[in-house]
Amino acid sequence: MGVRINTNIEALNAQRNLGNTAVQFAKSVEKLSSGLRINRAADDAAGLAISEKLRAQVRGLTQAQRNAQDGISMVQTAEGALTEVQAMLQRMRELAVQASNSTLSSSDAQSVNTEITALKAEIDRVAGSTTFNGQYLLTGALTVSQSGGTAIVGLSLPTTVAASISAVDVSGAKASTTYTLSSQTGGKLTLSDGAGNSQQVTLDATIGADGTMAINFSTLGVKITVVGAAAKTAGDLATDLDGKTVITGSGSSANFQIGANASDVLAVSFADARTSAAGYGTLAADISSFSSATGSGSGIIAAAQALITSVDTALAYVSTTRGNFGAVQNRLEYTVRSLGVSAENLAASESRVRDLDVAAEMVTFTKTQILQQAGTAILAQANQAPQSVLSLLR
Repeated sequence: MGVRINTNIEALNAQRNLGNTAVQFAKSVEKLSSGLRINRAADDAAGLAISEKLRAQVRGLTQAQRNAQDGISMVQTAEGALTEVQAMLQRMRELAVQASNSTLSSSDAQSVNTEITALKAEIDRVAGSTTFNGQYLLTGALTVSQSGGTAIVGLSLPTTVAASISAVDVSGAKASTTYTLSSQTGGKLTLSDGAGNSQQVTLDATIGADGTMAINFSTLGVKITVVGAAAKTAGDLATDLDGKTVITGSGSSANFQIGANASDVLAVSFADARTSAAGYGTLAADISSFSSATGSGSGIIAAAQALITSVDTALAYVSTTRGNFGAVQNRLEYTVRSLGVSAENLAASESRVRDLDVAAEMVTFTKTQILQQAGTAILAQANQAPQSVLSLLR
């Protein structure tokens, strides 16, 4: 091999290897300082795409946890107000029972009426002023209803013997949704919402004469009550209901986003708790009748007894509403725990893809650090090699 001055192949080779080592060293420094194995797409393109999807799910689930906890607070606010409403109804019933006794004079009955009237006003005030973050909870503003009101209520179910649908409760259903019923053998009935969500229930063996059956699709928030005029088998009832639809209107129910994806929504209705609500029956009218009766001093006992009956209806309505709130709260508490587990597992998955194994990277870092130091020293030696030519020029 000839001796050359212009082109120092050894130095060029050392320089190239030193450059490669410097790149690897810089990457190791970047990974160790960030704690991430993937800092840019070039580090692992497929791993980056996977980890970003996992990261989106983790952050979505974490936010959904907070949403569910806020939902619990909202439900607790409404249920707490109903606790006081129910206490006032209990006192109202107690007063009505007192007024049903003939020992009360007209002035005594008037005193009872004064308190009952005040209780009614307070029930309406509590229901009208209970809010959460500016949203009225007990005025019926946050409800889901059937499209067209009572769309399938009263529908005849004629197979074998007659029956009919007496009520449909969609308080837990999604707004603007069409739910479709389909029957299966063995008296089974499935409700689907057209978005991939469905629930199957097995009907009771037989609906007795003049009996009722509540078909509760609790997961989808729909409950159908059927009244029978005579004994009717579960299979016949399922056949009658096959293909029927329950359509909800564009109500403004509270929608709790309890998952990382768009379809993970829980719709919750907050019933109207004012005394004018349909669920109270004739309470408002009976209070008015009692007030008129006490004012005239006649018919007090009859009016008081009618008020007892209507207060019982109101108490049942409030109890049902509170029970629904309790069920929703329990569900949300389970949801919070479930979301926590899911977020933890997905975070672990994302960590395995994206986070750095520091021990393994330190091996690479130490190796490249030594190679860089050695490469620098060798490059200096290679740069000195052409100086041997000077000895030939003396």
